[in-house]
Amino acid sequence: MLTTLPPTTYPLTLSRSRLLRYFVFFYLYVMQGIPAGFSLTALTNYLAAEGIKPKVIGSFAAIAGLPWAFQFIWGPLIDRYQNSAMGRRKPWVIGTQCLAGLASLGLLFVQDPAKHVITLAWFFFTHSVFAAIQDASVDAMAISVIPEDERGRVNAFMRAGFLIGTGVGAAVFSQLLRTYGFFNAALVQSLLLLALTALTFFIRERPDDQLLPSVKRQPLAPRSVSTDGPLERPEHDFRWLFTELFKGLFARRSLLLFGSVVAAYVSISLFMRGYNYHLIHTLGWTDTSVSGLTGTYGMLVATAVALAGGYVADRISPRLLLVIVLAMVAVYLLVFNSLSAQWVQREVAQTGLVALYFMDPSISIAAMPVLMAICRPGVEGSQFTTYMAFINLCDIAGSYLAGHAQEYVSVPTIGLFAGGLAVVAMLTALFTIRHYRTVDQAHDSVATH
Repeated sequence: MLTTLPPTTYPLTLSRSRLLRYFVFFYLYVMQGIPAGFSLTALTNYLAAEGIKPKVIGSFAAIAGLPWAFQFIWGPLIDRYQNSAMGRRKPWVIGTQCLAGLASLGLLFVQDPAKHVITLAWFFFTHSVFAAIQDASVDAMAISVIPEDERGRVNAFMRAGFLIGTGVGAAVFSQLLRTYGFFNAALVQSLLLLALTALTFFIRERPDDQLLPSVKRQPLAPRSVSTDGPLERPEHDFRWLFTELFKGLFARRSLLLFGSVVAAYVSISLFMRGYNYHLIHTLGWTDTSVSGLTGTYGMLVATAVALAGGYVADRISPRLLLVIVLAMVAVYLLVFNSLSAQWVQREVAQTGLVALYFMDPSISIAAMPVLMAICRPGVEGSQFTTYMAFINLCDIAGSYLAGHAQEYVSVPTIGLFAGGLAVVAMLTALFTIRHYRTVDQAHDSVATH
């Protein structure tokens, strides 16, 4: 039996296999991407084609994604309770995967999504509660077991997994929705999530972990990220955790760098939601063509960017890559929205849509290693989860604001405003990185003398 294999012979151990780390974090993010693509692309485009008003669709997206904005609640709990025989983070991952799969089955009770939009939104809200905790657990696991010199590449695989999952959720599930109905699409999603949960059960974080829970307390051992020996499971109280967390979050460098990342994500989300609706209602595209293009060419381009960007991030400064990416986002938004009169040409509109899905993974690949590097020891899971919560809030806010803003201004105007926001993000990141590089060099010079 797998549970009785000696630790040294068990093959599916994350700390011992680089390829396994790539694979596991890849499919864990596929699990997050499928519901995201289904709800926020396939279903929102379906609702737009069914004549649902943009502000209602914006409210649907906001409700469905709201738990992700409060992800920071779970970080301290995950960091506090991690002394399990199954591993430091795995019990959280497995438990929340099971609950998310069961919550997905609740979607089967919705008969007609176009007639019960808000009810549908609250079912997705329930699923998102557990999926958000799972995501926080996976991120904490990643920081614990991934060596620093691999973080760019593993982040690339994580982002690629999310993009592929989102592409499947958008393209495949939009066809399932139109061809076989909402019930069958929701059933396929639930079965996929539960099947991948079963796979996670057989993964160990470290050689001394067990596959089944135990009432015996795990012994403490020296902490290490790059070795495969036992990992310390600290017993800090909540006061210490929150004190360290606030120190990490409110350090000036952290605030400025993270603020620039937040502004960039808001800019992309604002334009993305508005542009998809514009394609369907103003330019006459079908919802399946928008979702299909998003989930095929958009996903392929974005995945290629994510994988290539991960290797680039490990070879040049991730901070330099972040500035380059933010400049690229700003140029795209300003130039493409200045050419809005040309959107009636399908080739131009298609190119813009594919390029739009190139932007989000580019920001992620550049930003995630930077954010991981500024997390304080001991509260890495809590701090990084807080960052991700606010990034998710950006997507929710962008969806909600874009839906309501379209009642007053045109989509190209929204896009130009988003471009200006991206310029602010790029300049903030550039000056922050240059300032603190000078400060660090000065400190190093003093230390050597």
